[in-house]
Parts: sequence; structure tokens; C-alpha cells
Amino acid sequence: MHRTPRPRLRGPAAALAAVALLGGVLTTGATAQAAPRVEGQLTDLVNPFIGTQNEGNTYPGASVPFGMVQLSPDTGHNTGYDYAENHIRGFSAVHLSGVGCGLGGDLPTLPTTGDITQTDYAKYAAEFSHDDEKASPGYYKVGLKTGIGAELTASSRTGVQRYTFPATDKANVLLNAGQSLHRTLSSKVEILDNRTVRTAITGSGFCQDTKAYTVYTITRFDRPFTTSGTWNGDTVTEGSKVSSAAGERNGAWLRFDTGNDRTVEATTALSYVDAKGAALNLRAEGGRSFDRVERAAQRSWEDRLDDVKAQGGSDELRRTFYSSLYRSFLAPNVGSDVDGRYTGWDQKTHHVKGFTYYQNWSLWDTYRTQAQLLSLLAPRESRDMAISVLRIDAESGWLPKWGYGTVETNIMTGDPVTPFLTNAYQQGLLKGYEEEAYRALKKNADGVPPTDSAPVGREANVQYLKDGFAPYIKDRPHAKPGDSDFDHGASATLEYALSDAMLGEMARDLGHDADAKRYEDRAQNYRKIFDPSTGFFRARDASGAFTGPADPAQSEGFHEGTSWQYQWLVPQDLPGMVGLIGGKDAANQRLDSFFAYDKLLADPAKTAREVWVNGPYAYYNADKYNPQNEPDLIAPYTYLSTGQPWKTTDVVHAALTLFTDAPTGMTGNDDLGTMSAWMVLSSIGVFPVQPGTDTWGLSTPAFERVDLTLDRRYYPHGSFTVKAPGTSDADRYIQSASIDGAAQSRTYLTTEDIRSARSLAFTVGSAPSAWGTSPADAPPALG
Repeated sequence: MHRTPRPRLRGPAAALAAVALLGGVLTTGATAQAAPRVEGQLTDLVNPFIGTQNEGNTYPGASVPFGMVQLSPDTGHNTGYDYAENHIRGFSAVHLSGVGCGLGGDLPTLPTTGDITQTDYAKYAAEFSHDDEKASPGYYKVGLKTGIGAELTASSRTGVQRYTFPATDKANVLLNAGQSLHRTLSSKVEILDNRTVRTAITGSGFCQDTKAYTVYTITRFDRPFTTSGTWNGDTVTEGSKVSSAAGERNGAWLRFDTGNDRTVEATTALSYVDAKGAALNLRAEGGRSFDRVERAAQRSWEDRLDDVKAQGGSDELRRTFYSSLYRSFLAPNVGSDVDGRYTGWDQKTHHVKGFTYYQNWSLWDTYRTQAQLLSLLAPRESRDMAISVLRIDAESGWLPKWGYGTVETNIMTGDPVTPFLTNAYQQGLLKGYEEEAYRALKKNADGVPPTDSAPVGREANVQYLKDGFAPYIKDRPHAKPGDSDFDHGASATLEYALSDAMLGEMARDLGHDADAKRYEDRAQNYRKIFDPSTGFFRARDASGAFTGPADPAQSEGFHEGTSWQYQWLVPQDLPGMVGLIGGKDAANQRLDSFFAYDKLLADPAKTAREVWVNGPYAYYNADKYNPQNEPDLIAPYTYLSTGQPWKTTDVVHAALTLFTDAPTGMTGNDDLGTMSAWMVLSSIGVFPVQPGTDTWGLSTPAFERVDLTLDRRYYPHGSFTVKAPGTSDADRYIQSASIDGAAQSRTYLTTEDIRSARSLAFTVGSAPSAWGTSPADAPPALG
């Protein structure tokens, strides 16, 4: 959460059929909503508008799971779509779900009528109403107040648009290459023939202005346009075929006569390699009608959602759950073309061998929840994602931190790539790549990238390895664009130590015992920033002195949080951390204060909304749990290690009330599925309490039964069921648990438990029990 193929001609009969299908108008409803499909399908439950208001920063448009293309409307919000706005500037091809900074929005395309008099999409934007807007997985539909209907769908590497115009000889489609959600550095448009337009767009990076990538597009219309032209700045030139610009407004316009045939379809293919790649992607995935592409997209989403079948719970909970599951599969994104080529972080062209290359890595966020959910439900893709990260190291010399497109952005701090990759290893996804992964992680953990390379890596590693902590150095000039670990030395120390612990586990497994001992020792470095005078973690300066406010509700030295909120980020050694603050009784008192537990018991939903949540970006200077940002995602599960596991359920179920099926129903930025994955895992009752390991903490499920269909190559039984008959707001406390009928007193499972068993069953009741309260029942400390 950060500053966040070829189309064929359609005859008149086909055109009339398309008009009949649309009925000439768009169905009107009270508010924008999920578009109804075949009754009984799980995609019926998904509402893509969730998170589009109050800074959830999601997008409602069309994509397929992990697709390269995310075709969605942009209303003027810096990340794309804001439900509170009522003008659409264009339907652009690139979006990331829930990011905190403007990025993507490449090639906003908009249908218009009349003469071309404006070239700024803020001025030619079309008004719309949510009454004439619908969305469902792989499909989006809106009626513009210009009288034009627009529909969107997608395949992996293409986006398809269908426009229904009024009868006119001046029906236009504007392809804007010079404006996007980020700053466009350069653009070129070429009208190749009377159906085809090609562009090349180079945009700035995530939360900064450095070069990020060039995306190449080719758009093919299903019928010829009658005339066309380009614009450059304010100048509109009819008949022009080529226009280039360096940061200025730049685009192409195509005109159709819709007096008889009112529909126009356009397929846009993307490539991050070159124009040839876009053309090959269009040839491979284009050439189908809008309806065929839309049906295929819907099937791909139904197949994905159908792997999780939840029973019980309210209708709203089911809609919220499946919408969260949907968002969990939106990223990372395919980065390789159909011919296997991709642009590496060395900016050279490479070929995949036996895997699909993925890009877009919000690792500081996703390593805590979404990576684990994908390893469970999409292990083949997760394996390819992990291999893709290893390719980044091989080709650029260093592992990523926050990768956007084809470059490092250095957004966020710490060492998130380590638990991301050790999770892949622990889940069995790196067979054949174990030593390659270990070498890359060891280099990352023990060094600092050279000054002439883009990444910052563990920027404070020299000081951390020498003194055991990353110093907080206020107002230190940034050596490279992005965030700096020195600006957040205290939280960086905690994250380095967490990563050391996870790498130590991997080293021990692989037989690198000396390394394992070294990393296990470093995993205790969280102790180096514990201030006994305050009883909290605190930043230290370069000399070793504690610095900044002693008040733990202040944020100096902590990234997007405070010491209160970071105090529980020691998943590798919660017993040790508990000992530092005075033992379990003291820890439970502090946890109860942190979660406002007495208020929570009296009114969970009110406490969540009025005590915990202080606004979409209220990340700093608070002494309470913040369920809308990453540092506190694991915190509710701390009670599993303090002998009071029922309180984990109390807190988790209260936090779940923040997720609803309304546009405001996302708590915080979704950050490429991070918050959505938290909701899904917490609702199932199985959560990764030690990210980067194979440990899953347990809490009471929100559903009576959840059946998971699993990949037999990784999970021999091919399924796993979690059961909690009678679970409800009143009966939410675990009385007992069993695995395949055998009593389970531990408050955690391992991945091997999930592989070897068929079911986990809970008995629930209305009052806390002694289940899971023994010290032996808690998740074990590492090392």
C-alpha cells in the first residue's frame, strides 16, 4: 500500500444480430453491479466494482487470470477508476489492482461522435451513470451519455472492445497514445491500413518518473474505417498516418459510418518486446468475435473460482469471498509473448524455456498472503512466477523488490523477495531450481547491489551485517530512485531479520549448515532494536543510539506504520519477542489493548470501522491494529503463540466485516491481491502465519465447509476440505479439531499435512475452550 487470429469481416446479418443482442440499449439497474450470467455459476457472485471507491484502487474492467491485458475504464483517478467520478476518459489496456500510485493506463481508447475538436482526454471524456454500467469476470459494459454503448472483454494478451453507435457517418474511435495514468515519456502511432493501428508507448515508473517499460500495441478493427487521422498536441490532421511525440498529447482517430451497421469491434494486442510480438499475439489470440472471446474469458474465471467451493455463510459473505478470490488471481501478469520472447530486466530480449514468464511484483505486499494462496490454488503458475523472479536475477544481476513491467522501481523497503522465494521452495515449487534460488538469495542477503545498478536490494546491509541493525538516518539523500531502507531503519531491521530466518530454514534443508547457523543467528537481530526503557522496538541511528520519539505510536523509522504496529512482525520467534515484553500475560494485555479487545467483544463491526480504521491512508501515528495495511496482516494470529487462540478468531472475524460487496468494500489498497488473499485465507481458517515457510495458522472458518480442488502434481489427493458445521457469529469458538478424524490440538498445519490429509474438521461452540492453549500447540519458533 504505497504512493501506493486476425479479425474477420462481419456481414450485415452478423451486425444485426449484434444489435439485437444489445437491444439497442444497456440494461438499467439501481447501481453498477456484477452482470448476471448463467444462473448458478460462481462468476455470478463476483462484483468487480468492490474496491473502486474509498481508495481500494481496484479496477472493474475485463481481464483473464494473470492476463497481460487488463482492459478497463479510466475516470481520472490516478490509478484508473473511481466509483465517485462520472466521466470516462478511455478504456485503457494496462492496470494493476489496488496499487497506490498512478501507473499503466496505456492506450486509453474512447468511442465518440462528431468532429474531432479536443485531444486531451480530460476534455473529451464521456459522461456515464452507474445505472448503465455492469461488470463481471472478463466482461464490462457501460452506456455513455453520448448515446454510445461500450463493452469490453479480454484474452491473455488481447483486449476486445465492442461499440454500439447511434446512426451517424461520424462515429469515431480515439486511440490516445500520449496520455496514461503515469507520465508518458514518448509515443508513436501508425495507421497501417484501413483497419489497423500500431503504437509504441514508453511510460514512467511506479511512484517515480524513471523509465519503466515500452509497451507495443496493435489494434485491428472488424471492418474498414471511412477516414482517419492523427493528433499531436492540439493539432488534428486528417489523413495523417504517423505521429510521434516526446511526452506531448499524441494519438490516432478512426471514423466509421454507422448508418446501417451500428457496431464496431476492435481487438488490441500487447507486447513488452516489440511490434512483431504484438502482431504475433494478435494473430494467435485475435480473429474471434467479441462474444466468443467473452465466453472464453468467463469460462476461464469459472474454472478458476470453481476450485474453491464454499458452503454456508450469508449471501453477502459469499459474494465478498468470491470477489476476493477473483482479485487474488489478477496478478502477477504474463510478460512473455506467444513465441516465448520477453524483455528481461537487462532490457534485452530473452526466450522462455519450459515456463511462462511473469512480471509485476509487489513483493512487500504479496509475500504475506497472496503468494501462499497462489501456491495452494495455482501451483503451476506459482512455480513459473518463482522461476521468473530467478530470471530477473540471472539477467539483471539482482533479485527484485518492487518490479513493474521490465524494471525495478525500489518501492517499499526490507527484503520481501526472500520470503517470497523461500515460500515457493517450502511449497515444493522449485524442484530443479533449489540451488539456483539459494545462490541468488544468499547473494541478496549478504550483499548490496553495486552503485551502477538499478536495484537497492538490502540497501542498509553493510551496517546491518556489522552492527545487527539497519540505522535510521533522517534526511539521507537517496542514492537511487525509490524508497530507502535508511529512511525506515527500524522496520527494515525487522524485515531483514524475518528474511534471514526464512533463508536459514532453506539453508538447513539444503545442507548448508554453516550458512543456516549464520542466518539463524541474524534472525535474532530484532532484539537489537528493542528499547527496554519503552518496551517497544525503536529506531537506532548510525552510532547505535536510540533515536526519534520514544512514543511507540509515532512512526519515525517505520515504513507505513508505527512501533505499536510493527511489534508483532517477528513471526520467526514470537516466544522470544513475548519474552522481551515480559511474558505471555504482558503480551496478552498488550495485544488486548492493541486490538481494543473489550470494545471488539461488545461490537466487532463498530470497533473495526471506528477504532481500527481511521481513513484510507491512515498508516502512521496510531496505537491500534490497522487491518488495512500490510505490517499488521499477521498480527491477529499472534494470540496462537500466547495461549489464547480464541482471540485470533475474535479479531479475524471482526476484521472480515470490513470486506463487503459494495464499491467501498475493500479495506485499504488491494495491492495486487494482498488484501483479497487475506480475506480468502482468513475465511477458510488457514493462514500463513510464518511467511516464507510451510506453516499455516488456524482460526475458525467463516463457512461451514470449503472444498479445495488441488493440483495432483503437488497435492496427491487432489483436494482438501475444511469443515466447521454450525459456525456463526455466535458459535465461533473452536472446541476441538481433527485431521482425517485424528485429534489436532496444534493451532497450525504444515503444507505436508495438507498434502497427506483429506480434511480438517472443527467443532465450534459459543464460548472459548482449552483447545490450542498449551505451549506445545503454538506455531514453533524457527531455528
